[in-house]
Amino acid sequence: MGKEREKLPFYNDYLEILRSELIPAMGCTEPIAVAYAGALCRRELGAEPDRVELTVSGNIIKNVKSVIVPHTGGRRGLRTAVAAGIVCGRADRELEVLSQVTGEELAALDAFLSRARIDVARSDAATPFDIRVRAFAGEDSAFVRIAGGHTNVVRVEKNGAVSLDRPFADAPVQTSALKERLNIRDIVDFADAVDPEDVRAVLERQIDFNMAIAGQGLEDGWGAGIGRILLRSYGDSVWNRAKAWAAAGSDARMNGCERPVIINSGSGNQGITASVPVIVYARHKGASHEELLRALTVSNLVTIHLKAGIGSLSAYCGATSAGAGAGAGISWLYGGRYEEIAHTVVNALAINSGMLCDGAKSSCAAKIASAVEAGLLGWQMNVNDSEFTGGDGIVFKGVENTIAAVNRLATHGMRATDDDIIRLMIGGADC
Repeated sequence: MGKEREKLPFYNDYLEILRSELIPAMGCTEPIAVAYAGALCRRELGAEPDRVELTVSGNIIKNVKSVIVPHTGGRRGLRTAVAAGIVCGRADRELEVLSQVTGEELAALDAFLSRARIDVARSDAATPFDIRVRAFAGEDSAFVRIAGGHTNVVRVEKNGAVSLDRPFADAPVQTSALKERLNIRDIVDFADAVDPEDVRAVLERQIDFNMAIAGQGLEDGWGAGIGRILLRSYGDSVWNRAKAWAAAGSDARMNGCERPVIINSGSGNQGITASVPVIVYARHKGASHEELLRALTVSNLVTIHLKAGIGSLSAYCGATSAGAGAGAGISWLYGGRYEEIAHTVVNALAINSGMLCDGAKSSCAAKIASAVEAGLLGWQMNVNDSEFTGGDGIVFKGVENTIAAVNRLATHGMRATDDDIIRLMIGGADC
């Protein structure tokens, strides 16, 4: 479609970004990452431990405290997450580590929680994503550390003998060299040029998984029922359906639905937000399947680009980035290209970049609805020849400059805010 693939030196890099980022996860990814670390540690130890030391960063505490750990019968919390990984986890399945839990294993989980000592402490690392599990069985001990990302295992040892020691940057943000190549102009060129067969498998899986959990959220009474409330209150317009279906996916996911999702930037909620509104609009418009795949390419890559400079966890609600990504994808569906998509992204960021992340829980569904609203309004502003321009608050001339400003706001300006949120959430609370 326009650009020839041979003229895009970043073509294979962008494919690799999509394939590595859009992966399946079962349940909220932070408790799942804790369970994954627990499963790895149990495997290294070679026995069920009698004592466990779990050390996690404040943002992990924030995102595990209020959300149900999937496949645990409604159980919550850090102790449940690490214990579930130890007792019920399949380490080789990574972010689907708890996808095959049996009834017998749930009984064993309760028994383990009642007899094992599990101590939880807060990490002092600079990275907001830090999970360390040390387990003891008799004279033996094992240690696993995941840092910087949900499956980024950086250290494994048993009885002091190190079997894996991978260097990583202990910093608030870790951005890969591949993601540093992302920019809005190249994303649009890539979406126009991409061979649909190169993205079909990863994007069709996203369509299937994320629409299935959104449908589940609308059918059953999950959480606060934000998706169902939106449809009952504001009708069946495509504008409202795009918000309602995305919110419903989070309703289900945050409250124990045991369907997998395809994540984006390490987050299932962001994966839902970046994809479901685009799918709803494509079906409403009667777009071809190829057009849908190209629009999803835009929305996913824009979301990844916006999140890359912020990091996986912060005080900045990631749905904001995904909502802007969705607006960009919908703009592409309706004929928008670089200029229109750039303005849509800037408008959406100007509207919603103050939204805070106070952990994973039921209200994430409402925040997703707000983020999709911002993306859609940002798009419609451009359609109606309206835009926020450089000098309007945090908006700078040029979309990449505005993105850089938002990144700085999220990583530096909101650091103290993040600390206060964590203190408020965990003060005196049982983790």
